[in-house]
Amino acid sequence: MTEAKLNQFESLPFSRIYSLGAARGNLVVTNDDVAGPIDSSDEWIRQRTGIVTRRRADANQSLMDMAVEASTQAITRAGIKPAEIGAVIFSTISHPYQTPSAATQLTELIGASPAPAFDISAACSGYCYGIAQADALVRSGVAKYVLVVGAEKLSDFIDPTDRSISFLLADGAGAAIVGPSDFPGISKTVWGSDGSHWSSVSMTASLLELRDGESSWPTIRQDGQTVFRWAVWEMAKVAQQALDAAGVKADELSALVTHQANIRIIDEMVKQLKLPDSVAVARDIVNTGNTSAASVPLAMDQLLVDGTVKSGGLALQIGFGAGLAFAAQVVVLP
Repeated sequence: MTEAKLNQFESLPFSRIYSLGAARGNLVVTNDDVAGPIDSSDEWIRQRTGIVTRRRADANQSLMDMAVEASTQAITRAGIKPAEIGAVIFSTISHPYQTPSAATQLTELIGASPAPAFDISAACSGYCYGIAQADALVRSGVAKYVLVVGAEKLSDFIDPTDRSISFLLADGAGAAIVGPSDFPGISKTVWGSDGSHWSSVSMTASLLELRDGESSWPTIRQDGQTVFRWAVWEMAKVAQQALDAAGVKADELSALVTHQANIRIIDEMVKQLKLPDSVAVARDIVNTGNTSAASVPLAMDQLLVDGTVKSGGLALQIGFGAGLAFAAQVVVLP
């Protein structure tokens, strides 16, 4: 047998995030708007979650509308043409079709065809999963620029009477362009999953049960106490592992951008990491709510738009949620 001869990819040492784009649901939904069906109050929701308002999309604003808006903004800010995009990664759990993927439709709508495109179903960690894959694609030479999108229209899968998660959920899209870099812009990703808690954040029924008439429309629910304890105690460890993998100390960060699940989880992570006051902490959940795969890019974009942080600083970003899946990396702010 003779040895096969294959052309090798021209690998690159580094990648970075060039730009971000953001889109939120066009409705501002207050705590009073959602409190009635769950027999709650504005005060209870604020104390338990930190949320004052959440953004949701009306019937005329689709998941794809928000994804296109965020993607177009990221492309424009990066100063590239859609045709230069070498791959599209779309993270979502709320695409209304099992197949085909949301990514292939998005690729066509933004003018990036025939770029390869695929979806990620990793819920709240999906965007950080996408950044990890984009980093690998760029550094391996497979793609020069990669579009990573986290987008959700979770309001399509809410039971307004569910007290476990319905009042948290919101709609939006965040997008990033990842491309080659002369300096390290994305650290090694620390990621994984804990399938022993697979059902802790899940749907109330399968599509087969819906088909067979055994269930009404499936909606999202969670075991709040299990998820809270896991996030508080385990994700601070993952965040520290990501800092160690990047060779970065907590006081060298400009920002901490976690999945916007609950303000108490965010505040506890700040304590456990012993972050100094000089580190900006994203708390986009207060006015946007929990947008699952979209929450990390939306929160980071808001810090940059507000001028809270500046381009070039270091940010620790971490996503965690259903699965239970998690991913974290240190990135240079675009």
